[in-house]
Amino acid sequence: MSKSDFKILAIDDEKDILLLLKYNLESEGYVVKTAISGKEGLKIANKMNPDLVLIDIMMPEIDGIETCIKLREIEKFRSIFILFLTARVEEYSEVAAFEAGGDDYITKPIKPRALISRINSFYKRKSSIESKNSLVKIDNLTINKDSYVVKLDDKEIFFPKKEFELLHFLATNSKKVFSRESLLRNIWGTDVHVVARTVDVHIRKIREKLGQGIINTIKGVGYKFKN
Repeated sequence: MSKSDFKILAIDDEKDILLLLKYNLESEGYVVKTAISGKEGLKIANKMNPDLVLIDIMMPEIDGIETCIKLREIEKFRSIFILFLTARVEEYSEVAAFEAGGDDYITKPIKPRALISRINSFYKRKSSIESKNSLVKIDNLTINKDSYVVKLDDKEIFFPKKEFELLHFLATNSKKVFSRESLLRNIWGTDVHVVARTVDVHIRKIREKLGQGIINTIKGVGYKFKN
């Protein structure tokens, strides 16, 4: 993962702060979008799917704590990094930030070099996780996300992009059961209108290539990669 693949969303009601963040983070090579309120930030996050969100605590209407809670309620945002920015130094504010699901807490005035150093550390963590998950080996099946290659018994099998992404997602989350709606959000996103039946069709095609037992149907719940 390069820094240009690492997406950052900055949410703050002070435009000067947003300009400062955007300038410094883009200069470092990151992709940055900004929002002037928590409400706008939630809308942008759903379209952008950021890897990291910077949130000011003190904002009108929806403050940073509530914005964080709302983000964490959305499944695809439960594992992203969330950093709070605030001019408040009270202990209870820091405690509230972490209890809401924050990963870090940075006080204003912002020191660009210190901020970039922290964000670089989160970028490295994300890159490390993706590197570990890029090659999945289960029994005689190999799934390589870097090259989009699937091999069964060392024989390469072609998978179109969405079939591959669905297979890789289920394989890297093999302990979990996913509903059709959850798979649609994680693989197709929220900007593309596709029906739940699309998941069933892709699952059927995967089974035709790798065997019926590769993905289990959990009746009334959804799908799960084989045990």
